[in-house]
Amino acid sequence: MSTHLVWSIIRNNNAFLIKKRNITKPFSSEPQNLTNLHSYRYNGLIHKKTVGIVDAADKKGFTVVMKKPKKINKPRESLAKVTMKAGPRRSLHKLRRLMKFGKYRTDLTKAALRRASAILKSQKPIVNKKKQKQAKKPE
Repeated sequence: MSTHLVWSIIRNNNAFLIKKRNITKPFSSEPQNLTNLHSYRYNGLIHKKTVGIVDAADKKGFTVVMKKPKKINKPRESLAKVTMKAGPRRSLHKLRRLMKFGKYRTDLTKAALRRASAILKSQKPIVNKKKQKQAKKPE
């Protein structure tokens, strides 16, 4: 089916749609949606080639989940997962090359890099900048 036809069917009603009061643009909780915005461009259900970025299982690095276009009718085999934990700079470079040379939605490269860097930033330990005052030694 055409992606536009599928979008017109699921645009107003689907299980991942999140509507709240006083919010004009609804959100989406799809696993392949990089920005969590409910729009045709970022939708991970309707496109043949999509990329999703999630936290790695061991909380070190991130996992790239890609949808294979040839296996679109076999849901179990359609997803490929690659875990990247070679350090932030190298992992982000690998992600950029994967999206460019794998032709995985190059229009979403910047959104994928932002999501991956946010995940990597959240995994850093919190550094307490305030030093605790040293207790006076009893004399």
